[in-house]
Amino acid sequence: MLLRPHRARTASRLPTVLAVVALLLPLGAQAEAAPSAVPSARWDVPGVATVRIHGHGYGHGHGMSQYGAEGAARAGLSYAQIAEFYYAGTQWGTAEGTVAVNLTGDTTDDVVVQARPTLMVRSLGSGRRWTLPAKSATQWRLVARGAGRTAVQWRTRGGWKQWRVVRGDAEFSARGPVTLVTPAKSVTYRGKLRSASPGAGSTTRDTVNVLSLENYLKGVVPLEIPASWSPEAVRAQAVAARTYAAYERAHPLAGHFQICDTTSCQVYGGYSAEHPLSNAAVAATAGQVLTVDGAPAFTQFASSNGGWSSAGSVPYLAARPDPYDGWAGNPVHQWQTDVPADRIESAWPRIGDLTTLVVEARDGNGDWGGRVSKMTFVGSQGQVTVSGDQVRSALGLRSTWFTFEVAPAAGARSR
Repeated sequence: MLLRPHRARTASRLPTVLAVVALLLPLGAQAEAAPSAVPSARWDVPGVATVRIHGHGYGHGHGMSQYGAEGAARAGLSYAQIAEFYYAGTQWGTAEGTVAVNLTGDTTDDVVVQARPTLMVRSLGSGRRWTLPAKSATQWRLVARGAGRTAVQWRTRGGWKQWRVVRGDAEFSARGPVTLVTPAKSVTYRGKLRSASPGAGSTTRDTVNVLSLENYLKGVVPLEIPASWSPEAVRAQAVAARTYAAYERAHPLAGHFQICDTTSCQVYGGYSAEHPLSNAAVAATAGQVLTVDGAPAFTQFASSNGGWSSAGSVPYLAARPDPYDGWAGNPVHQWQTDVPADRIESAWPRIGDLTTLVVEARDGNGDWGGRVSKMTFVGSQGQVTVSGDQVRSALGLRSTWFTFEVAPAAGARSR
């Protein structure tokens, strides 16, 4: 990775825009920038009841709201202004180089690719490279042969035949994208497809895609934000995703790869996922990242913050009101769902029959006192105190910013 100072386009309109927006916010919302003590709230649950849950947002709420980025773009902000709003206190820089992505969809130890012209294989042990012969092969694969050796095989109608065995791990590449065959489906990728050992002496392998940071982003951005959204919003997503990848690259997940391809990192679908509009956004922001003290920032993002971002693990992921998240096209700015009481009882069976809901603590920001950090479920046999994240996970909620409404189920009898 190469990281160096970079001057982005000036965000001179941002203070004016925010000043106007601040005038439109309720007075309490302007003053409540920091978490405050929130009194506990409780709801009795009579008999067989349905618990209606009202909520805001979708996701953890740290950093950029993707729906908010679109709302900001529709309000006239540039991608630089959007990035500076959601990651206030960061500076601009540039990043380049390659990234190594663990392809979790390939659950086997071999790496199987479709045959194509210019397909090559390289031994990571010796550094030697071979152009694979244009035989009647339909597929080629890399298979571990004990620790420290890899077999290169080709497939015809008669089955797999060995072409040669090379030292160390190995990888496929070509002058153009290569299609990986996995147990579930085939996906095409730019760059190299590597059969990578998790550690010295290992006989298992992971499939790792090694490619340029810019080409990697082409397979990320359209899966994280609709490519057809406002160009400035898609460009802001490209900056956030590039910065996040550069941060993860500096804090790799493993010795043989740096980042994954799921929502645990950021979603990546390779060349198969690319879209011309998001590719244009990547090109328009080429190399641009956000930095703190010269290093890539931890630019988390999520679908929607519901109108108020939540505090993250670093100062530039601050809790603050977001006037852009609530535009008319955001279906998760506010939401509601009905949960039968017995579903809660099934999630925490030791409480018995649910009798009371108690929200013990919130973060102090926004409606109802903000996101739930701790709550207690009380029942006929006991009680359990859990975090807001545990409630969200157990009940399948969109976020931890929620409140309750309780009503007896129609025709229900008392317990």
